Amino acid sequence: FNSLNHDMTLTEFKFIWYMEYSHRMWGRVVGLVYILPAAYFWQKGWLSRPMKGCVLALCGLVCFQGLLGWYMVKSGLEEKPDSYDIPRVSQYRLAAHLGSALVLYSASLWTGLSLLLPRHKLLETQQLLHLRQCAHGTTALIFLTALSGAFVAGLDAGLVYNSFPKMGEHWIPDDLLAFSPVLRNIFENPTTVQFDHRILGIASVTAVIALYLFSRKIPLPRRTRMAVTSLLTVACMQ
Repeated sequence: FNSLNHDMTLTEFKFIWYMEYSHRMWGRVVGLVYILPAAYFWQKGWLSRPMKGCVLALCGLVCFQGLLGWYMVKSGLEEKPDSYDIPRVSQYRLAAHLGSALVLYSASLWTGLSLLLPRHKLLETQQLLHLRQCAHGTTALIFLTALSGAFVAGLDAGLVYNSFPKMGEHWIPDDLLAFSPVLRNIFENPTTVQFDHRILGIASVTAVIALYLFSRKIPLPRRTRMAVTSLLTVACMQ
């Protein structure tokens, strides 16, 4: 407040406070929605042995996510000698918090769909194997792109350049490798972080389009075809 936000009113502070409070309370509600029904189903004996392991893993992930959130926020409350006037959380912890949330969400969705929808029994052709490999590779690329977005947010890297496809007047910025050692640029140089996020984003969309086009050559069930088409639609919207 003294260094940066001295003109903030009490109403403006309350808005930020309630945003944070709502996020925490929502997280706690998510935890209860997971843990209470899980305990009830467990006590009733409705869970198979493999499902018990799955439920324990998901509940453990929920608790870990909350702990990671606290650990992330804690980093924003520590005064840093080099940037004490700009309170910010660690981009590493922010990326870990987002990554953990994506894993939890994906695992929940996968588990739910596995129980609700019967598994398709398809002939394991070479084309189908390649499609599955492409899908897994695309998933990893999208996950990496999302994590790189956390670094953009954590470093306010989105404020460095606001033109596209060029960054300012250049395709490749002059300060791309300004930090030493070179590896530090990938995680701590705002210019490099934004550049990497752009490249990863373009690569993700390209991979999704390629996956869609490849899937059109293979006879697939209607549900699978709908999933691939939905993926393409969301990628274009994103």
